Formats: sequence, C-alpha cells, structure tokens
Amino acid sequence: MSYFDAASAAPLHPVARQAFQASLDEGWADPARLYREGRRARMLLDAAREAAAEAVDCRPDELVFTSSGTRAVHSGIAGALAGRRRVGRHLIVSAVEHSSVLHSADVHEAGGGAVTQVGVDRGGVVTAAAYGAALRGDTALACLQSANHEVGSEQPVGAVAELCREAGVPLLVDAAQSLGWGRVEGDWSLLTASAHKWGGPSGVGLLVVRKGVRFAAQGPVDERESGRAAGFENLPAIVAAAASLRAVRAEAAQEAIRLRELTERIRARVPELVSDVEVVGDPVRRLPGIVTFSCLYVDGETLLHELDRAGFSVSSGSSCTSSTLTPSHVLKAMGVLSEGNVRVSLPLGTPEEDVDRFLAVLPGAVAAVREKLGAPAPATIVREDALVVDALGKRCPIPVIELAKVIGEVPVGGTVRVLSDDEAARLDIPAWCEMRGQRYVGEEPADRGTAYLVRRVS
Repeated sequence: MSYFDAASAAPLHPVARQAFQASLDEGWADPARLYREGRRARMLLDAAREAAAEAVDCRPDELVFTSSGTRAVHSGIAGALAGRRRVGRHLIVSAVEHSSVLHSADVHEAGGGAVTQVGVDRGGVVTAAAYGAALRGDTALACLQSANHEVGSEQPVGAVAELCREAGVPLLVDAAQSLGWGRVEGDWSLLTASAHKWGGPSGVGLLVVRKGVRFAAQGPVDERESGRAAGFENLPAIVAAAASLRAVRAEAAQEAIRLRELTERIRARVPELVSDVEVVGDPVRRLPGIVTFSCLYVDGETLLHELDRAGFSVSSGSSCTSSTLTPSHVLKAMGVLSEGNVRVSLPLGTPEEDVDRFLAVLPGAVAAVREKLGAPAPATIVREDALVVDALGKRCPIPVIELAKVIGEVPVGGTVRVLSDDEAARLDIPAWCEMRGQRYVGEEPADRGTAYLVRRVS
C-alpha cells in the first residue's frame, strides 16, 4: 500500500517515535512542580520549546504548545481580535484558508464583527495588492496561510506581512503545511502549526505570538503555557513533536529536490495519460510534495475507492466525497474543476517506483469510473434547435456528463440549457467550458433548480 496523503497527516517520523518512548519515563510528572520528577519534566518541556522556537525563528517565550493546530488557530485569532478590540472588529482572511480559520471568521462575523475575504487567482494565490486594498482603519487582524493544504500553492506571506506592518495590523500565518519545509518568510505577528503535518504525533499544535502584539487569551485560563493554552501539557507528545520538527528540517533541503522531481513527473504525465484532466495549483510557487488534478466525468469518491483498491491512499477536494455534497471551498475560490479531484501528497522518503506505479494504475482507474457513469463518446449528430438537458436530481459529475454528450448535437453558435439543482454545477459547468473551449453564457432561474446556459463555440 502506498500512502499519498501526507498533507492530511504525515506518517510518524522515526525520531518522533523514539523521543516519545524515551520521554514516557522522564516526562510523566507535572512540570509545574518543584520536586525532582517535576524538575525533570520541566527540563524536557523547556528543551522542546527551545527546539521548536529555533525551527520557527522566534523566542521561546513567544511559543506555546496547544492541543492541536486547530486549537492554535482558534485561540490565536480570538486572542488577537480581543487584544485589538479598541482598534476595530474587522478581520481579513483569504478565500482559500483552512476551515479552522474560516470557522473562526464565521464566529467573529456572527458576533457582530466584519470579515473581508480576499480572492485568489486560478493558481490559488492571493496578491499582496489585494490584501493591501482590504486593509482599513478598523482592521484588527489579517490571516494568511503560508501554503495551501489542497493544492500546495505558496502565498506571498513576506509581501503581505510588510503591508500589514506598515498599516500597524498584525498578520497571523497558518503554517501547518509548510513549517516542516522551512521557516516562514516575512515580519509576521502570529503563527500556528500542527505537529501531525510534519511527522510528529497528533494532538500537538504551536501558537506563536510575537512580543509587542496585543493579545488577550479568551475563555477560562490557567497558569500553564503563559495562560494561552489551558490544561496539563502532553509532554511526551510535545517532546516528540519538537524532535521530529528538527529531524525533518535536517532532511528538508535534499528531500524537497527529490519530491519536486516526482510531483513534476505527475504533473506532466497525468494529462498525457488521462484525457480531460486539469492540473490545478500554482505550477511554480508550491510545496514540494503536493500535486492536485481534476478529471472530467468522474465521481471523486468512486475514483478514490478505485485507487484504494489498487493500493494508493489519496484524498480529494471533490464535491462528491462522502463528507460533503458541496464543492471544496478552495477549488471553488480558484474557479477550477471540482469533479473527480485527486490530491497526491507524498510523504518523506516516497520511493520513485511508487510514483511510477501510480501513473500506471491511474488511467485504468479513471476509465473504469467513467464507464460506470456513462461518460460521453464523440458526438456525431447535429441538430438545428437548442437543447435542454434535464439533470435535476442528479449529483456531480452527471450534469457535466450529460452536457458533454449533447454539445456536439447543436450547431456552432447554438445553446445548451442545463437544468440542475446540484450546487456543484455552478462551479463545474463553467470549468468544463473553460477546459473544452466552449462559452459559458451564465445562469438563470428555473421552475426547479437553476438553468445554466452554454454556447457551442467549436
């Protein structure tokens, strides 16, 4: 079995396992106590904090350990907003942030705050100018991920941080995906990360608040972790997280070169091996191990099952995954195809032959799913009148499959009207037009669902 979902959770690094087991014997006591066992535990905690701070490039007293990366995000955003309440209640986020950031933004907005979402290009990248334009006199906080979790695109954190600094607005960076590869550029103010993303144990997050940043921890607090993360520290896991971060950083430069070569091979070969595929994400400014593509006329969940049976564990931002019936907010913000989406994220040490085997298996897996769904063959019938495709009650990718079946039946300049009540159609039909060189005219209300108009160009 080949595990290709490191962006969700990287396999536990051997150093993490060793550090965890070793610290079980020495780190079980309360590090807040003054007796011998407590002092030993305190020494382990302090050493882990110093190692993590060195990796982040911050002071040890600026970094606290939380129970997860999500908790670090929630605490960081809430504390920063509360600390700057006198300035205002305006929050800036990008449209492709991790759900933990967007959920915090929703809570802030529901409580009377204002939120601005900055859009991205088709590569999933914001511009510093767009962040600069969103800054206001009442802006309390801006958030920007260092790299995207679904497509791997890196964000211009340094340039955005400079604009925020000039405006006197703190910038919180979600560095969960990138911290294992290197330090985050720029003069940021707050940073969050999660150990299971770099090969540490789950249940350990990092929250960094730079000195001078106004911060007011929210909710019940205690004396631990500077009052910013209540509760007894999971010391063995913290020690393992810090040790594994140091270990993966030592391997990062060389491994990045190797994984980039492998993902470049996937990016280049997939469109050659499989028809009607869109490789998404910035082609240059991206993390080494992530490559994402979407296949027309494919149900994402079914494709993942096919690949799983073939021995590959991958993930999907498709609108047809079991956890959601709406398109990935990242793919939606990018305006790219969401159906049949596959994210390959290679862990450290992935063998070259595993990638070659994946490329050999993928075409057959896609073909099998398309055959099950009745994907279109080349159309030969021409009809003079406009066509109406009734896809009501059908989930993706069926509306696009039905559209593709009939587009050849209308003359050039003719129109196809697709009726659909699936939310994913609002994204996938324009994306299909972009890929196939047809013109998306727009949408209009219908008795049921929505009518999507497509004009045949060629």
